[in-house]
Amino acid sequence: MATNHLQNAEYLKAAHLPHQLPDDTGQEVAFAGRSNAGKSSALNAICQRNGLARTSKTPGRTQQLVYFQVRPEHYLVDLPGYGYAEVPLHLREHWKAFIEGYFQSRKSLTGLVVVMDSRHPLKDYDRQMVDFAFRRNLNCHVLLTKADKLSRSAQAQTLAKVRKELGGVASAQLFSSPDKLGVEEARAVVSGWLGLAKAE
Repeated sequence: MATNHLQNAEYLKAAHLPHQLPDDTGQEVAFAGRSNAGKSSALNAICQRNGLARTSKTPGRTQQLVYFQVRPEHYLVDLPGYGYAEVPLHLREHWKAFIEGYFQSRKSLTGLVVVMDSRHPLKDYDRQMVDFAFRRNLNCHVLLTKADKLSRSAQAQTLAKVRKELGGVASAQLFSSPDKLGVEEARAVVSGWLGLAKAE
């Protein structure tokens, strides 16, 4: 098994306003996804740290930009889950402005992982996140989560369809936290973007 360069990730801080973000130096990879897509579970699986990111049966628990430090000036960023109807309108508007500003101005941001439920991929919000990455010329990788809910043939069909629709703008893979499907592949992508996946 390859070395896990992310296993020392620790909670650093949560930011609700731009001035609360860490200094814009170093490298960071952001994780975005709909509130019920399994984003926190994916983060925990990739880092091999149960409980690192909060998981909940109530979607929408991540309500700030949550920073995890892998090593000094190397971060993973858990973005607020999007598309959840019960979040108050004023909070949704705040997130929208905050996250758009973050994508437009954050120099440390080296890549974006977009987490999508493999049974319902490429919804409007998902496409918007991929577009953010494209416009910033950022690395972008799609995790098609909950792949264990699909048959093998459905997995293959979904992956092929999503890759075709992305048209090379982002890479994509199947992922399942419970089955550990695709965990090492995703970990290698994120570690590489952070400059951690050097030759051992």
